[in-house]
Amino acid sequence: MHYIWKEWKENIRGKGLWLALSIIVLISVSILFRSTALSFDKGYYVLLINLFDTIIYFIPILCLFIGAFSVFQEKEQKTLIMLLTKKDSYASFLLKKSAGLYTVVLLPILVWFFLYLLLLKFNFQLDMKAYFVFIIGIVTLSLVFLQMGAAIGSFSSSRMQIIGYTIFVWFYFFFLHDFILLSFLPDVTHDNVKLFSSLYFLNPLQSVRMFLETGMDVYSFGHMSRLLQAFMWTKPAFFLLYNLVFWLITSIVTGIVFHRKEGFE
Repeated sequence: MHYIWKEWKENIRGKGLWLALSIIVLISVSILFRSTALSFDKGYYVLLINLFDTIIYFIPILCLFIGAFSVFQEKEQKTLIMLLTKKDSYASFLLKKSAGLYTVVLLPILVWFFLYLLLLKFNFQLDMKAYFVFIIGIVTLSLVFLQMGAAIGSFSSSRMQIIGYTIFVWFYFFFLHDFILLSFLPDVTHDNVKLFSSLYFLNPLQSVRMFLETGMDVYSFGHMSRLLQAFMWTKPAFFLLYNLVFWLITSIVTGIVFHRKEGFE
């Protein structure tokens, strides 16, 4: 609880969290205004898909920066040394810091999207299941990239390194990951398609997108080829859970193993 309260006070004084929330609010409102001409019953799904396709460009990089600078600030202000001298291990610090980040970042986002649901009620026929799926997708993206950001802040020794690593991670998941897998696509067979599928859904953007589209019944698994059936060898929800657990554990272990206690401008 101490870390959550400390994180909350630091983010209230800072600009990063409010800038991120302002961007999400502006995007959400602009998508709503653009969607007012859509039909009352079907426009709701179009709005959520369009909102996700737009907001997905901003949430990852914003969460990466918030997570990275929050951890780096502890090193820069020498508070990390003070915390570690109180017989608190770095693993314990990182886990508590991560819990504080999750709470401080997700709470305002969830509050906004609750208010946003009230705005949608006046324009569309609501489907609570679809909206719940949408919220799960946003929360999963936020958790994964916040933890990656915390790992970046752990092993970075300067603000410039944080900017470089953050841009690379964002660029990798948006472009390089799929581009690399495309080069192996001609070699995909029934024997190795499950391995290819596992690597493909390691990209959180793809696992969340598939979960969202299937959860809203926008994408159907009917009449698939045998190869595509083998590719989707489990439910999208399990791909999402596997992705979340994998990246949280990987990011936490990376942050603990490669952390540096000192930081400089």
